[in-house]
Amino acid sequence: MLLSEFVDYLDRISGTSKRLEMNEIMKQLFLEHRDEVDILAYLIQGKVAPDYSGLEIGISEKTVMRVLRNLTGATENEEISLFAKTGDLGEMAEELLSRGKQTSFFNEPLTLDEFFKILLKMTGVKGQGSSGTKEAMLTDLLIRSTKRESKYIVKIITGNLRVGVSDASIITALRLAFKPEIEQSEVEDAFNFHPDPAYVANLLLNDRINESAGPTPFIPIKVMLAERLQSLAQIIEKLGGIAALEYKYDGLRIQIHKRGNEIRTFSRGNEETTKQFPEIIETVRKVNADTVILDGEAVPVNSETGEIYPFQDVSRRRGRIYDLPEVSEEIPIMVFLFDIIYLNGVPLNGKSYTERRKMLLETVGENDRLKFATQIITKSSEEAEKFFETSIESGCEGIVAKSVQENSIYRAGNRGWLWIKFKRDYQNEISDTLDLVVIGAFYGHGRRKGSFGALLLASYNRERDMFESVCKIGSGFTDENLSEMKVIFSNLITDKKPSNVDSEMIPDVWIYPEKVIQIKGAEITLSPVHTCAKELVGKNGLAIRFPRFTGTWRTDKKVEDCTSSVEIYELFKMQKKTSYKEDSN
Repeated sequence: MLLSEFVDYLDRISGTSKRLEMNEIMKQLFLEHRDEVDILAYLIQGKVAPDYSGLEIGISEKTVMRVLRNLTGATENEEISLFAKTGDLGEMAEELLSRGKQTSFFNEPLTLDEFFKILLKMTGVKGQGSSGTKEAMLTDLLIRSTKRESKYIVKIITGNLRVGVSDASIITALRLAFKPEIEQSEVEDAFNFHPDPAYVANLLLNDRINESAGPTPFIPIKVMLAERLQSLAQIIEKLGGIAALEYKYDGLRIQIHKRGNEIRTFSRGNEETTKQFPEIIETVRKVNADTVILDGEAVPVNSETGEIYPFQDVSRRRGRIYDLPEVSEEIPIMVFLFDIIYLNGVPLNGKSYTERRKMLLETVGENDRLKFATQIITKSSEEAEKFFETSIESGCEGIVAKSVQENSIYRAGNRGWLWIKFKRDYQNEISDTLDLVVIGAFYGHGRRKGSFGALLLASYNRERDMFESVCKIGSGFTDENLSEMKVIFSNLITDKKPSNVDSEMIPDVWIYPEKVIQIKGAEITLSPVHTCAKELVGKNGLAIRFPRFTGTWRTDKKVEDCTSSVEIYELFKMQKKTSYKEDSN
């Protein structure tokens, strides 16, 4: 396949806002080029490998702009002016290179395979002189490319492809192309246990999709998630009259994978975090298992008193690898384990919760770094209330109730009423924080003039693979937060609504849905303006009233893992006094 053919498909995909049409275009692409479907499954999102691989091309925007100046003779001021006009480095490259550029004597058309191999080679160029090597590789690519190809080459290399394609839409299109007769849930199960679209593509091509629904060491899974209910009595009834209750710790979700002496950890977003938790790695070496996958929560604690510190303290570990000895001493970490998913060559996801809990206790010995999540099994809502109060006194944010029935399997990447979380509604507000995605921004006035004054937020509709607007938020931000926003969103601003965004409210600027923010709100109301859960409610959508920023950016979450539209609809139904007052927010 020629790169130019792939570019044609990218143009078609980016030119539609209709998800069904987008899926049909991708289906056609996969069918016509099935021998390169593994490459296509990555490049269609601007990637060269699954997220958990950690592979990055590592070319900065400054390097791209320097290459373009060298190729076209443009000045730095011309580039700045053109970038301000287009707001997109790829479009800027296309326009500059269309004015006339160098060409090579052997200008053979680029193939997709050749382009992909060059990108992979770039990920391996590191150390002294790597910047110059990558600059030369990019220069050669742009000399050999057409102006339309150069647009997407630059977008992919800088990590800014953004044609509206998500993991969910890719695996849907793959199923439609190669196994339309099977249920979507089968493909989702495979992806949730092995989140690699190329892997799923090959399973479908070789009719092996049913072989994959289980964990594999060093392949991070999509973690199991919890539903919500309004009272502990309702929760116990929902779970069949008896439930296991565990403390809900406020930390970072952590998967621990061990094979022999090799140990790796992963975040809930499937990013490798091994280097951030050296003390945990050493402790896990002592676990009595050759191969094991554990699920838990990394929590900052006072090493002397055992007191649990706030989530913000452990979040300081994210991305830090250079001063970790000092940070580890300053912010000691304890992992509270609550599940075991794989043991000595045997996947455990199909076993019941009680079987897995028993195996967890038999396999891992507690120490000053590894503890088991505090747990009771009860039929009594009164006992559950006491356990909940104790969890709050212990510094936790609530409890998670888990089914002890025979069907209480580990459902990777799913909710489904096997786990239900509970937090007290102390202030007649929404009892839980919400993690929402930024899709737009509004310019500030008065004291906030010159920066953004409010953000437009969205929930995620998994069925539609769309981000649906749910509130406009301007409260809870410090002056420092507001001044940082232009930097945070500088490469995400676009002049048109992204194709995977559904919003009738029009912000001053649209923002590609790539950042997750944590908020609190007073209540959920019907709204004629917002689109959240509109197909569930009727003619109106749902809105969060009086939203305010908690101070936390959920950098540990992918946008697809944010609060879903269905969850907000369930919270709306759970409200003791549902307000039917329409709110334009």
